[in-house]
Amino acid sequence: MGHCSGKVLIVDDEGEIALALAHVMQRAGLTTVLAGDGESSLEALRTENPDVLIVDYRMPGMDGMELMRRARRLDEDLPVIMITGFAEVRGAVDAIRAGAFDYLAKPFNHRDVVRIVMSALDERACKRRSQASSEGGRRAGNLRKVLGPSEAVSKLIEDVERVAKSNFNVVILGETGSGKEVIAGAIHQASPRGERSFAPVDCGAIPETLIESELFGHERGAFTGASQQKAGRFEAACRGTLFLDEISNMPLASQAKLLRVLQDKVVYRVGSSRPVPVDVRLLVASNEDLQGMAESGSFRRDLYFRLNEFTVRIPPLRQRKEDIPYLAMHFLDITNAELAKLVKGFSGTAMAALVAYDWPGNVRQLRSVIRRAVLLAENIVTEQHLELEPRSADEPDMRSDSSGRSEDLTLRAIVRNNTIRVERDAIARTLEKVGGNKAKAARLLHVDYKTIHSKVKEYGIKTN
Repeated sequence: MGHCSGKVLIVDDEGEIALALAHVMQRAGLTTVLAGDGESSLEALRTENPDVLIVDYRMPGMDGMELMRRARRLDEDLPVIMITGFAEVRGAVDAIRAGAFDYLAKPFNHRDVVRIVMSALDERACKRRSQASSEGGRRAGNLRKVLGPSEAVSKLIEDVERVAKSNFNVVILGETGSGKEVIAGAIHQASPRGERSFAPVDCGAIPETLIESELFGHERGAFTGASQQKAGRFEAACRGTLFLDEISNMPLASQAKLLRVLQDKVVYRVGSSRPVPVDVRLLVASNEDLQGMAESGSFRRDLYFRLNEFTVRIPPLRQRKEDIPYLAMHFLDITNAELAKLVKGFSGTAMAALVAYDWPGNVRQLRSVIRRAVLLAENIVTEQHLELEPRSADEPDMRSDSSGRSEDLTLRAIVRNNTIRVERDAIARTLEKVGGNKAKAARLLHVDYKTIHSKVKEYGIKTN
């Protein structure tokens, strides 16, 4: 049995039983997550995405039957194995009738435990294969639905379908909001690994001190706050796909360790010298020029060459304006359904304004603008509902005279423009102070790296 066979969530208020089951699962090569009650297990279901749930039939508070019902709302195909006492045959029957995969009667036979869990994993894998097969013909249509019908999108879909069938590592390049995670998900779903886990990680949202623990896992006591052993994202995505978004934010020291993982196919948890085998396909994304960063030394060249087995480039929305009317109507329909409204469409001037706008935030920004416009509109979206922000490469358009007085602006616009000016100056001064290091600037200003990066591009701030 391979190390990466699946993840099992064990829920039992008796800690000794949970630990005994976890030991049996780990010896069989499975990853385990433990919870002591119904509420904490629901949180684990949302964050850990287990492949099998083992739950005690009798627990204080939320019992096993109620937990199974709630778990099915989060994942209707999740196999549930019920733990019952020797005399609780009736409870086991009720659980099976309610949809449990099987039951474990105390005291356990270790071989029976492994056999039942492996059967549950096999059934889950079969369901995923069936779903992947039925969805195969719809993948291109789904991408067109979320990205648009243009020729540029058609070429992008061809690249996705071509590389998905391979096991290549892929670099996905695109501006903020262009749909990099959508493309990564499509590559995973169309790949032979599509029935396995897809694990996205935002490298810009994880502090430098925690990124190695997040990716590679850690042992109990490895650092302050490490109260228990934790598997990293590589182990969680084993036999599936790991997506590292904004990999350009990864510290150089962590890049070296990532390169070692790609070369050796093993990870070392923080605080451990024991290698853990992993089988992961890696997709990475960046809104920066990784090749340029590799040439300048701000990103490891050897890692870039290892990652860049194939490149997918997502064209920005301003370069495929023919997609804008389609996407605008698509988002209008979605928002109508969400808000129970019947907004019919866009006025001519509103659609012209949408097409003329540059969309620095790409499809994500377009979606936000349309959602807000549908909320404000009654019958049809007009230009006044769009609230498109003015944007210039060098300086926000203040429309002020030589004395600095703003002319023909509403109070709201004056406040907004002055806020932009103050924000731009603060970012520029901070970047100058730290020698252009955006990560340091983000920490000093108490914002995330993505915010700094997007604001630098939006305001045209020059960095070293």
